[in-house]
Amino acid sequence: MGPLNKLVFALGPLSGVPLSGCGRNSVGAKSPLTNAYGEAEVGGFWGAELKRAGYDAIILEGKSSTPCYLWIKDNNVGIRDAAAIWGMEIADTHAALRRELGDGRIRTSIIGPAGENLVRYACIMNDVKHAAGRTGLGAVMGSKNLKAIAVRGTRMPEVADKETIRGLQKWIANNFKSRTHLWKYGTGADIEGYNLTGNLPVKNYKKGYFNHAREISARRLSDIFTDKMGTCHSCVVRCKKEVYGTTATIPIDPAYGGPEYETIAQFGSNCMVDDPEVICKAHELCNRYGMDTISAGGTIAFAMECFENGLLTTSDTNGIELSFGNAQALLDTLSLIAHKKGIGALLAEGSRRAARKIGNGAEAFAMDVKGLELAMHEPRLMKGMGLHYSVHATGADHVTGVFDTHLSKDTVKVENWQMVDSSAAPVPPDELSPRKVNMLYRVELWSQLLNSLVLCAFVPYRYDQIRDAVRAVTGWSLSYEALMKCTERSIALMRIFNLREGFNRSDDRLPDRFAEPPEEGALADESINPPELAEMQEIYYQLMGWDYQGKPTNAKLDELDIRWAEEYLN
Repeated sequence: MGPLNKLVFALGPLSGVPLSGCGRNSVGAKSPLTNAYGEAEVGGFWGAELKRAGYDAIILEGKSSTPCYLWIKDNNVGIRDAAAIWGMEIADTHAALRRELGDGRIRTSIIGPAGENLVRYACIMNDVKHAAGRTGLGAVMGSKNLKAIAVRGTRMPEVADKETIRGLQKWIANNFKSRTHLWKYGTGADIEGYNLTGNLPVKNYKKGYFNHAREISARRLSDIFTDKMGTCHSCVVRCKKEVYGTTATIPIDPAYGGPEYETIAQFGSNCMVDDPEVICKAHELCNRYGMDTISAGGTIAFAMECFENGLLTTSDTNGIELSFGNAQALLDTLSLIAHKKGIGALLAEGSRRAARKIGNGAEAFAMDVKGLELAMHEPRLMKGMGLHYSVHATGADHVTGVFDTHLSKDTVKVENWQMVDSSAAPVPPDELSPRKVNMLYRVELWSQLLNSLVLCAFVPYRYDQIRDAVRAVTGWSLSYEALMKCTERSIALMRIFNLREGFNRSDDRLPDRFAEPPEEGALADESINPPELAEMQEIYYQLMGWDYQGKPTNAKLDELDIRWAEEYLN
């Protein structure tokens, strides 16, 4: 969190065009949570507005001596005093900036109290309800005394072939409803099914079945909270859960939107909380304070297991009975974390650092990779995802991983994969084999392509449509293979970033818990064999053009035209 850490807000070549999935932006820096490569993607409207203002990226370095915000209106850029809004929560800051700047169409990217207080998993919020959640980039922004970036743009992005873009948008409008669960319920529609297959994490990944999955499902939440779904720039999918029309007994502020799968599972089954109102309130608090729901929930689940085993007591927790299933304890602890008060100061460090401070074997309860708390997909079921968790530069992030269950039978996703690799075939989710590694390699390249283009994965484009979209916007005659090479380059550079920062193959590991099966449920006989995982990691390294220690070879550096990065390998 020092001033030399650069904080980058970046767009892709498709950003801001009138096409579904093109409203996102990426944020990157060295992560204060992991000390590794940090990245987060976020939807909404801010990225498109930045493009309309005429910019592809913002690079921030140094540190302001006083709180400030950045104001961008087309060609006019200025740094303004933020003393009046420092300390405000997210929605209040957003409203105050629009009032101060006199324009209700301004888009904002903001940190809340968690970012100001340097919580290591603080996030950055776009327009109140869209989170650049993972790897603690809100703390980097807070360390620079930067409260917000407000943007207003008035110029449409240039497009070389508008007719192709119109055709693609029309195709999406006619085909997106094949993903009924997304536009009707959001990602939380899968909770009950995940519970049956064992993919739903329960009690800090200790158990394999949650008796109250139906109570916390997206269908149940929609009965209580939702009367419509929200969207992002130019997107017809409308997968964003809203909470208007709430009948909850707990006051829920609709400004902060509603929870999706990762949040529901993390605060619900993983913390053993079965009250959907509490889960929605926990989601609101994280957005209000600006905190990653995955790391916040994972760290609290870790603390609950420490409490259960006597490593934390009420004398450590400000009198809070921090036991699994205690809904009020969950809400109280979130507020303490955001303000770094009491037990919150310890848990604001993340589960790995907190475990080291607690000692006495607490490390066994920290479910993280490289310091990043696991996303809500069970690696003992989805073993390709488990392999991805272990080797990915940011740690246990799911966005660019392989969703094994989606590729275990003939589906549209498999058909898309087969367009690139004619030999591709479905693979069982719990299989960890060379063919699974090959699947991970190809799917990771595809997923990283979406991240590199800053394109949403929930819009069901085929690979040829993405290639055509890039050609239509840029006018470049790029092949799909050329795009994949760009993607491979980005993965190699992320790896090299970590090598420069002192990471090595020994950091590519899963928590020991996954070497044993969960206590019950569909995965009661499933585990991950560490020697087998290590063998598959070596195959993955080979496919990537890395040596057995996970370092890109000189031949691969030459192929990717990044030989300049060789100096960072040692």
